[in-house]
Amino acid sequence: MKIGVPKEIKNHEYRVGMVPSAVKELTLQGHEVFVEQNAGSGIGFADQDYVDAGAQILATAAEVFDIAEMIVKVKEPQAVERAMLKHDQILFTYLHLAPDLPQTEDLINSGAVCIAYETVTDDKGGLPLLAPMSEVAGRMSIQAGAMALEKSHGGRGMLLGGVPGVEPAKVVIIGGGMVGTNAAQIAVGMGADVTVLDRSIDVLRRLNVQFGSSVKAVYSTADAIEKHVLEADLVIGGVLIPGAAAPKLVTREMIAAMKPGSAIVDVAIDQGGCVATSKATTHQDPTYIVDDVVHYCVANMPGAVARTSTFALNNATLPYILKLAKLGYKEALTQDKHLLNGLNVMHGKLTCKEVAEAHGLEYTPVAAVL
Repeated sequence: MKIGVPKEIKNHEYRVGMVPSAVKELTLQGHEVFVEQNAGSGIGFADQDYVDAGAQILATAAEVFDIAEMIVKVKEPQAVERAMLKHDQILFTYLHLAPDLPQTEDLINSGAVCIAYETVTDDKGGLPLLAPMSEVAGRMSIQAGAMALEKSHGGRGMLLGGVPGVEPAKVVIIGGGMVGTNAAQIAVGMGADVTVLDRSIDVLRRLNVQFGSSVKAVYSTADAIEKHVLEADLVIGGVLIPGAAAPKLVTREMIAAMKPGSAIVDVAIDQGGCVATSKATTHQDPTYIVDDVVHYCVANMPGAVARTSTFALNNATLPYILKLAKLGYKEALTQDKHLLNGLNVMHGKLTCKEVAEAHGLEYTPVAAVL
């Protein structure tokens, strides 16, 4: 198969769909890999590194899209990239379609086979291709929140861990999944007062075993969220409903009642955010203030630590890339029910029910398009 790796063009996005070692795995199996010039430069890989791995370097994204049977990316394709997609071409990347109607419509119109990293599943009910970036984003959320709390960034002027004789900041994490657990780990390490809210008793038990008395594990209700958000110095939003828009658990009224100078990091912003006042921001301009509350809502947080993120992502995606390249999408999707769950759009049909519901569009069961 001919696989294309274009350079990412989203604001301050330095990750790349495949590192040279991943490329080499494909070329050793007889596949052809076409990499756009300087695609890996943001994480320290020169074009020669890709050539040494067996890839061919092309000057433009248009050339990559034109020749490739499968496009492997990191972030959702931007409008100019979506215009280059072809009928029956495989697109394998993060899509996050639920909050993004223009992208959804463009992918439907392209006729491409669009498989989203974030809805591929595994035998344990997890999301193996979302997990590594959730780990990164969860850990980064505390760094970002600590910065947002600094007075120079509009915050209360608090140190997360305090100092002897001064209370630490109260960190409230909504959602105890991969994002929430990793956020809690860093917040505890920095000495903060940490509370995690979740609706799963099993998750709360796991948090209790993992962190003991260092984390208060609280069952999530509307009342509990309001109580803890209003007491918080820093709120981390880490809620996920696979494929669907994130629920707005922190209301506009709660924001207005929060402490002046408190901060919110909405990690769920890729799926629309779980805070009513959230809107996507970029690494170039990461924060804004509503009712004296600093909001950090960068939609590609792991892009700031692009080298770590790219390797973590490649470790997870490579087995699926190899399977798609070897078998083709029809056989690969038929054989692997978990990869099949990643299929969001195919040949002009929307095959992800949650996305269809989010936009009021027609849903087509996967069985009808394969």
